[in-house]
Amino acid sequence: MRKVYHKIIQIAGNVITVEADNVAYNDLAEVSSGRSTSLAQVIRIQDGKVYLQVFAGSRGISTNDEVRFLGHPMKVSSSADLLGRVFTGSGEPRDGRPAIHDDLINIGGPSVNPAKRIIPRNMIRTGIPMIDVFNTLVDSQKLPIFSVAGEPYNELLARIAMQAEVDVIILGGMGLKHDDYLAFRNTLDEHGALSRSVLFIHTASDPVVECLLVPDMCLAVAESYALQNKKVLVLLSDMTNFADALKEISITMEQIPSNRGYPGDLYSQLAARYEKAVDFDEAGSITILAVTTMPGDDVTHPIPDNTGYITEGQFYLRNGRIEPFGSLSRLKQQVNGKTRADHRVIMDTMIRFYSDFKETLEKQSMGFRMSAWDSKLLKFGKLFEEKMMDLSVNIPLEEALDQGWQILAECFDATESGIKTDLIEQFWPKK
Repeated sequence: MRKVYHKIIQIAGNVITVEADNVAYNDLAEVSSGRSTSLAQVIRIQDGKVYLQVFAGSRGISTNDEVRFLGHPMKVSSSADLLGRVFTGSGEPRDGRPAIHDDLINIGGPSVNPAKRIIPRNMIRTGIPMIDVFNTLVDSQKLPIFSVAGEPYNELLARIAMQAEVDVIILGGMGLKHDDYLAFRNTLDEHGALSRSVLFIHTASDPVVECLLVPDMCLAVAESYALQNKKVLVLLSDMTNFADALKEISITMEQIPSNRGYPGDLYSQLAARYEKAVDFDEAGSITILAVTTMPGDDVTHPIPDNTGYITEGQFYLRNGRIEPFGSLSRLKQQVNGKTRADHRVIMDTMIRFYSDFKETLEKQSMGFRMSAWDSKLLKFGKLFEEKMMDLSVNIPLEEALDQGWQILAECFDATESGIKTDLIEQFWPKK
């Protein structure tokens, strides 16, 4: 039988404080007044005082309301019935269908023991050439998509969700506009991907604490499915909203701020989520792609800066494209040597020529005379951006590699490519 406390000693914003014992961090509590009951979560314990974030906000709560601790953290169902469903950040149905209470598991558990992990070795195909060819996504990888507000990062995530060769998609939305949430749901539904997806959506109008729960909800369900031998892809948007929610609560708690007002444990908070990416020995895997919008396009901002120390590369989304420079998949070498013999050569050669194209553009803008070689580079750069970089391009890896050869052959002679003769003989398009 859990104790009931009848005195709230402080109400600050959406955080209430009671004096209690035998309470654990992240435990849930019910705050009851004569009219309603609200759910709250323990976010701090200090000197016998317990601080709780009230999910629905503290409006209507008075100091003589009852607080009853439930003795367990937030739980979420891991049932197969979750597939095709949409939930709030606190796990309540958002789609108007019944709640699911089967196979409940705790959220926010520790990351997997390294001894249970295996070295990543499988490619996840997305149909996007700038990922599949140039920065291959690998099973169990954790990668951020660095972007600025206004870029089509949610559209990119939706496309990956539709096309990625995985068993289960788990989408976590944090601080989404309602239109963005509807776009995600409708896109997945129209393309038949909703039946293998689970959505946990926190909108900008929902309580802040639910924003903090979304990644833990997603990753707890992902781990359960991965242990059932499923290949799971977790898509999160936007981790900047998650970090801002941490900042808002730390300010309410009057914690000493760190860099730009963010809490001092920002790195640990982000790492605790990203490190859930895993490829289990004799089971499935969890791969994480998470959007991080950079305020002012500043990669030294605390959120992308800390993220870069945790993850295994990044995708840069600029001008509606995944930029080849700055984007990096540190694990791509594990898989792109096993796809096709020409994969690495096409990747390296096209990036080399695109770098030369960028230099030629600078020369052209400064009024230098263009040589015949410069003209070839300008033609190559235009074709590369149009047929490979544009996010509307949607082709399998092998077709993308063939297209790479076609672009090279259209702009250069085989002898100018710098590619080994045996690969030229095998793959160079015949006129």
